[in-house]
Amino acid sequence: MQFQTVDFHITPFDGTNPPVTKPDPKFLHDIGEEGMRALLRSFYTKLYHSPIADLFEEEFEAMMQAAQNSADFFIQICGGPKYFNKRRGAPQMRGRHAPFRITPTARLHWLTRFEEAIKEEVIAKSLSDPATIQSFWSYLDIFSLWMINTPYD
Repeated sequence: MQFQTVDFHITPFDGTNPPVTKPDPKFLHDIGEEGMRALLRSFYTKLYHSPIADLFEEEFEAMMQAAQNSADFFIQICGGPKYFNKRRGAPQMRGRHAPFRITPTARLHWLTRFEEAIKEEVIAKSLSDPATIQSFWSYLDIFSLWMINTPYD
């Protein structure tokens, strides 16, 4: 049997927006809603202490509310209940991120913190298989390209 790992490849920013493929719903099935919420709490805690913290809420409790909203989005995008739509309306993520200066470097910081959180909250706990985690990472990689709204640092 061949050991498979997750390739945390980051697609270089070239100004284009490739098609986005939603993650395999098995990712949510494997980690569960509470696992997704733990992943997003870990991720947002890392963002709170990151070089791009100024893009987010100043108060930690507000940051944790943002983590809750983000978990709702990712649960929905992974085929779970439509919590985000119910609580916040249609995602329209590019519009929601428009007020913030999201550069290619900010994207790299964002992805790096997500990679750390995935390694701690999913891989280290053996909650899902590498292929399913890869589908989630591949979604994040391309989705994050779409959020860049300031092409130069």
